[in-house]
Amino acid sequence: MDDNLPPVPKQSLTKCERALRLVLSCLDPRCYLHALKLLNYYNYTHVTPRRALTLGRNVALSPTVSFNHAERITIGDRTHIGAQCMLWAGPQSGRIEIGPDCLFGPGVLVTAANYRFRDGAPVSAQCMQEAHVRIGADVWVGAGAIILPGIEIGSGAVIGAGAVVTSSVPPGTIVAGPAAAPIGSRFDPGLAA
Repeated sequence: MDDNLPPVPKQSLTKCERALRLVLSCLDPRCYLHALKLLNYYNYTHVTPRRALTLGRNVALSPTVSFNHAERITIGDRTHIGAQCMLWAGPQSGRIEIGPDCLFGPGVLVTAANYRFRDGAPVSAQCMQEAHVRIGADVWVGAGAIILPGIEIGSGAVIGAGAVVTSSVPPGTIVAGPAAAPIGSRFDPGLAA
């Protein structure tokens, strides 16, 4: 922050200016076009996939949960999935199986597929590697946690907020913290320069 800049007062709008802004925003066709885009997005990430899920009894899903390849997702009885969670099964075979009585905080990502990164092509053009994700009964997954393909989480485990789960978790174990650390290079050392 530059301390030499003069302070700028916040601009206040009069009641007439606020009313005019409201009327003009309601008359702007871009607003309605954007609303259609939002409806389309909500339909293909939540409404339509929800019909393909295998759900147990009394499952509570936030209306902002997004699903990918929901036909390969199973959620057990009495599980609660919080706001903005993403459950992404693999495009071909990777399954997500969540046991009963689990609790997912907001913003959790569970994915059964991941891009490869050493094929010599742009990442988005590469094949995906898929592996099943299995989450046992009575597991609590904290806000913003990420569970990667091939992970098994034992019953009764607790995954701390923001954790990146890169290896399986035994039953009853509490894990926390990001696991991101340099593990290799996508390119040959001479090529990276």
